[in-house]
Amino acid sequence: MGTNEILGGGGFHHISINVYDIKKSETFYTKVLGFKKVTEFNSGNRSCIMLDSGDGACLELFSGGTPDEKPDWAELHFALRTADTRSVLERVRAEGMIITMEPKDLVLPSNPPAPITIAFFKGPDGELVELFQSR
Repeated sequence: MGTNEILGGGGFHHISINVYDIKKSETFYTKVLGFKKVTEFNSGNRSCIMLDSGDGACLELFSGGTPDEKPDWAELHFALRTADTRSVLERVRAEGMIITMEPKDLVLPSNPPAPITIAFFKGPDGELVELFQSR
């Protein structure tokens, strides 16, 4: 993979989501998906936890969210790279998360074609998460 010449490297530093049970989300992402806590701090009257996904890209959890902040029409998601979509999804399923799409093998129309396996689930606060495996 190349680098983003405009950004001078590229890639995501972090993705931030509002959660209403920050400890439940922290436990899920660390215990079930293997993220590591980088830091925890307060921003005004809200708590914030930064979790490293394993390659330096972080998920930032902000307390103070509410379930009604995620309207049904706003199906935004974030994708996590994985080496084995199916086994990670089974860990997620064992935690009782809602699976919104079972693993699907696809080929992205690129040059050369890129075979992938993806799956989707809802995290502890209803956030939509994609598991993305390059094959």
